[in-house]
Amino acid sequence: MEFVFDYLSFLAKTVTIVIAVAFVISIAQSVSNRRQYGGGGHLDVRNVGDEIRHLQRSVQEAQMSPGQMKKLYKADAKALKARESGKAEPETKKGRVYVLRFRGDMDASSVSNLRREVTAVIASAQPDDEVVCEIESAGGYVHSYGLAASQLHRITSAGLKLTAVVDKVAASGGYLMAVVADRILAAPFAIIGSIGVAAEIPNVHRLLKKHDIDFEVMTAGEYKRTLTVFGENTDSARQKFQDDLEDTHTLFQEYVSEHRPSLDIATVATGETWYGQRAVDRGLVDELMTSDEYYSNRAEATDVYRVKWVVHRNPLERAMGQVQQGMAKIARRLGATD
Repeated sequence: MEFVFDYLSFLAKTVTIVIAVAFVISIAQSVSNRRQYGGGGHLDVRNVGDEIRHLQRSVQEAQMSPGQMKKLYKADAKALKARESGKAEPETKKGRVYVLRFRGDMDASSVSNLRREVTAVIASAQPDDEVVCEIESAGGYVHSYGLAASQLHRITSAGLKLTAVVDKVAASGGYLMAVVADRILAAPFAIIGSIGVAAEIPNVHRLLKKHDIDFEVMTAGEYKRTLTVFGENTDSARQKFQDDLEDTHTLFQEYVSEHRPSLDIATVATGETWYGQRAVDRGLVDELMTSDEYYSNRAEATDVYRVKWVVHRNPLERAMGQVQQGMAKIARRLGATD
């Protein structure tokens, strides 16, 4: 029995050492990748058209007999040989479509990736090319989404056509980004709108006072602090805070009106959201269409490329990222991001 315990103890130590070594190697690899690619990541570019054709081919092959598949493979080999020798007829496709994807949280943290993707596309795109941005966000902090919208504005400022595609939700800050585009497409039940501003601040002043706890707020400047969590809020502070919200809402409306002047801003800037068809009726969206349908249509005449900045993370960073994603899902289910 003692032998068994000794063996288990040895095995536990061995496993611990192996895990520790693997962790160190993983971190070293992560550092190496950061040095190799710079900025802790690299740009991944994939041909969406090839992915679509692969799916089509898989269905076709499943319906063929062995003889038909043999003929198909021979034809493929002959076409490949012709392309490699330069004897094949040149493709008639014109222009390219670059696809970016933005999935937003409260802080619009994906903007750090978006700016690199936008820089790469602008540097390589031609005047006739198109950029598509898939937007999925229920909004968040004003300054964060203002920066995200500014990144998309770089595309139109460079003279490139920009299309926004919304499969699920583009509300509040998400819609602030979408209006930069020349055209907005949305799935039939995508959530659109929420042109409004909200702020929620708890106040525990009475609780502290009940337990004889003083909380002092020292400021220099009349409006350095308005509403506070721990101090006693005044009517004048509340009014100033409300004035700031109204001004932010005005800026939001002005930005939307600038990019979509045909909108009746008074009727849509109420903070409400609408599903796809209702959003089309109100002019918030131009057409009902999912991203998959749009790419399939465009891939027939153009080359469609998905451009993505991939961040290199060590195991600890990946674990923390998974924890954050889990917490974000719980928060969305509780309605905390509304």
